[in-house]
Amino acid sequence: MLFNSLNFAIFLPVVFILYWFVANKSLKFQNILLLISSYFFYACWDWRFLFLLIFSTMLDYFSGIKIAESNNLKARNFWFWLSISINLGFLGVFKYYNFFIESFAAGVANFGLTINPLILDVLLPVGISFYTFHGLSYVIDIYKGRIKAEKNLVDYSVFVSFFPLLVAGPIERATHLLPQIKKERFFDYSKAVDGLRQILWGLFKKVVIADQCAQYANDIFNNSAEYPGSTLVLGAIFFAFQIYGDFSGYSDIAIGTARLFGIDLLRNFAFPYFSRDIAEFWRRWHISLSTWFRDYLYIPLGGSKGGTWMKIRNTFIIFLVSGFWHGANWTFIVWGFLHALYIMPSVIFKTNRKNLDVVAQNRFVPTLKEILQMSLTFSLVAFAWIFFRANNLEHALAYISEIFSKSLFTYPKYYKIDSKKVLFMILFLFILVEWIGRKNEFAIEKIGCKTPKLLRWCFYYLIIFAIFNFLGKEQQFIYFQF
Repeated sequence: MLFNSLNFAIFLPVVFILYWFVANKSLKFQNILLLISSYFFYACWDWRFLFLLIFSTMLDYFSGIKIAESNNLKARNFWFWLSISINLGFLGVFKYYNFFIESFAAGVANFGLTINPLILDVLLPVGISFYTFHGLSYVIDIYKGRIKAEKNLVDYSVFVSFFPLLVAGPIERATHLLPQIKKERFFDYSKAVDGLRQILWGLFKKVVIADQCAQYANDIFNNSAEYPGSTLVLGAIFFAFQIYGDFSGYSDIAIGTARLFGIDLLRNFAFPYFSRDIAEFWRRWHISLSTWFRDYLYIPLGGSKGGTWMKIRNTFIIFLVSGFWHGANWTFIVWGFLHALYIMPSVIFKTNRKNLDVVAQNRFVPTLKEILQMSLTFSLVAFAWIFFRANNLEHALAYISEIFSKSLFTYPKYYKIDSKKVLFMILFLFILVEWIGRKNEFAIEKIGCKTPKLLRWCFYYLIIFAIFNFLGKEQQFIYFQF
């Protein structure tokens, strides 16, 4: 059930009405309703994988209790590693088995050996990377003594499977979400309106920005051998806006939907394309994942407490693991490696905490230095996206080699450009709105709040019109494949 589908447009109001007008007298009934709704939402993708979600939930629930109740270290370690190994085992089998076995077969082939590996023909359970990380952080936090084990199975199950974040995040923490699930909730009109506003902007990002850019990005990447370098640069830029509009759009819809039920989710994006360096970019892009790796991998490895070489080692580890988390393909690993290289100057010269404020904090127009910094950062990010989007390493390298050829200095030859110039205008207006709202949680959070009601509603109806005008075949969100 896609957020941008008719089914969800029916599902959400039904759950909302039942939640606030039928189950509102009891927190227990509200949480049971959220759990049933979440399982139904997930079953609409593939009901068979619902059992895997339930098993993972039960595993971490009982493991957490056993860890908390164990009086000796041996028993605690047993239940801790049982949960970790089974969770990572499921993730490894479904997501990485074929990659490892095929890479091994290709490796031994270099020595003249031929093997016919057993390839698993199974679908990747949607959201498995996200709900697995929910469970892992919960068990780790109990093991480290940061939180107490949750005894209420329904409350814990809602934490893992809450439908707005179930299939593509944000990746929540038990310390943040569980207390909200256990606390009585009351309808807040202003909070609900704010949630609807964020949903609206998320749908705009997905339908108008991401899906339209996807048409051109897909065409250029899938036929890259036919286009000059200048057109391939255009394709990389289209994909950069596609993946941002797609993923941040999903996060906006998820966060806004949760607010309709009185729940606040972690922020996942903070206008990353306005970053002045790569370190700032990673504080603003997929925040819930980058902070997860920081807290559960980077810091346990020693973080920044050791010498320079330890910082470099730890940085490369988290970026390579982050790349591998995104998919079982060498292209994602190279993508992570590139970002590790990008951030090295900040790590070595200790400038990674330099740009903590919003760009052009008290100004509308950025300085020339800020413009150059943002342009360079965006260019580096867009270049790395080529590996993220390419089918394989050969495709990525061929794509890049054509960019760095004489054809880079030619006029972009793309037969759809002249007939679709409206997209460039929409992108310009989109960037302008994002720039105006860059100090807020999302771009249109406060835009128009101090203007006359007529103008404000005209702005909202313009967004709605654009969404329906570009709404076509339901397009799946990119991060569902991760």
